[in-house]
Amino acid sequence: MTDGFKRAIALGAATVALAGGALLSSVGVASAAPSHPGDHSPTRHIDRGRCHMVHGHWTRTWHPAWRDRHGVRHPGYWTRTWHREHLVCRRH
Repeated sequence: MTDGFKRAIALGAATVALAGGALLSSVGVASAAPSHPGDHSPTRHIDRGRCHMVHGHWTRTWHPAWRDRHGVRHPGYWTRTWHREHLVCRRH
């Protein structure tokens, strides 16, 4: 009877500790997020003659064939890679 009671107390304490840790970690993540996600301050004052925004696009990337540490050959393959919208400036 006493062992079961001690086990229940220990399990309850562990549950409270895990819940508290999850709560604190979620608060840390929320505070690290930017307050204005749509605010792109550096791109607001761009030189329109030299800089422009390039839309997001997919590119195909080739991964060449390789051998692992056991000497087994793995064939090459293609993947598609997404490139986000970004600012491109032409240099003089």
